[in-house]
Amino acid sequence: MEHVDRCVVLVDAGYLLGAAASLLAGEPARSRITVDHTALIQGLRELAEADTARPLLRIYWFDGAPDRVPQPEHRRLRVMPRVTVRLGALTRSDGRWAQKGVDAAMHAELTELARNRACSDVVLVTGDGDLLPGLMSAKEHGVAVHLWAVQAADGDYNQSEDLVAEADERRVLDRTWITRAVRAKEFGGICAPPPAPRPEIAAILSAPLPESALAASAERAAEAAAAAAAVRGAGPAAAENGAAPVAERGGVPAPATAKGVPTPKDLAGLRGPGTVQPPAHPGGATLRWSSDKGWVERPGGPLGEPPETASLPTLAQLTSAEQRWADREEDITTVGGDPFEVGQVFARRWMERLPEQVHVHKLSTMYPRIPHRIDGELLRYAARFGLLAHKDDQIDEHDRYAIRAGFWREIDVRAAAEHAPAGE
Repeated sequence: MEHVDRCVVLVDAGYLLGAAASLLAGEPARSRITVDHTALIQGLRELAEADTARPLLRIYWFDGAPDRVPQPEHRRLRVMPRVTVRLGALTRSDGRWAQKGVDAAMHAELTELARNRACSDVVLVTGDGDLLPGLMSAKEHGVAVHLWAVQAADGDYNQSEDLVAEADERRVLDRTWITRAVRAKEFGGICAPPPAPRPEIAAILSAPLPESALAASAERAAEAAAAAAAVRGAGPAAAENGAAPVAERGGVPAPATAKGVPTPKDLAGLRGPGTVQPPAHPGGATLRWSSDKGWVERPGGPLGEPPETASLPTLAQLTSAEQRWADREEDITTVGGDPFEVGQVFARRWMERLPEQVHVHKLSTMYPRIPHRIDGELLRYAARFGLLAHKDDQIDEHDRYAIRAGFWREIDVRAAAEHAPAGE
């Protein structure tokens, strides 16, 4: 049986994007670059078909992910035409991330394609010498192997020399080709500007804490100051005459009393773009408006939830079996997984299915805190997209802010549209 005249591309994403980051940003951290995956896949397809003079069968994208949970970029890639995503594990050891199982998966796919004569040409985008046995096996089955490299930042090889020597054909993806789809995040040279800050996230970060939390923070800070003064031998009086303490809540000063806390109507004004400045150190801010029961007092009701929010229906209660199927289909095929986008999608579905719009008014009075049941459901929904891993060192607080900010932005936009005069 002869080989089918078509080509297959096997991409080691860790190598391709890591080498691109080294070339454009000076270090192999993928966080230093932004990637247009649509343009990248299209570029790989066009170049593979031109180099091999064969039509493309498929592009296999091999990458690592924590617990093999697809990340937003994997979700976008796997629904593209002619793209198959294969995920290995991404583990952390001694403060560094490492892929596990990616090389083995590439080796298995390469040898299986060659053994089954599924293609006549294979393009390998990798630098790992562990694939040498697979490459040699493919050649023995009559497959032409094309090895592609990313231009090295230091001018030297970033591929195994044995792999280079064994390949039938070789190509280097140079800086000009790479920058069609990849940009460094820093200013200067070939780069893209950093993403614009979202005023909605700044509003949530900067909004005052609930009254009960402010009072508790002030009390704890006063006790700590008194204890420190006692240790110094000055006694409690020194603490009363000293500078006002600052609560360790993301750099937010704790007032002496809880008086003067803005009303829900005041908090609603925080949603206007440009009206709120982010805190000095948002990265260290405590996770506010959390669904953790110990953070905000919730008197009333068996679950400690206020009566006015206990009546708010959850999205699960509003969703039929047919809608659940449609939601899952949308999540798989069109929702990319950006945290802000995830919050918007959840809020859109919730508002569209509400039987009474009075629920929207109740929710708006609580801004920026989302009621416990709905907030927990929102974060569980976000977990489907790999945004909230269960390991502590993988949870990104900024993602949680962005999810909630997206939720509130969608609520605002849709509520405004419903109340706009006809014809506007």
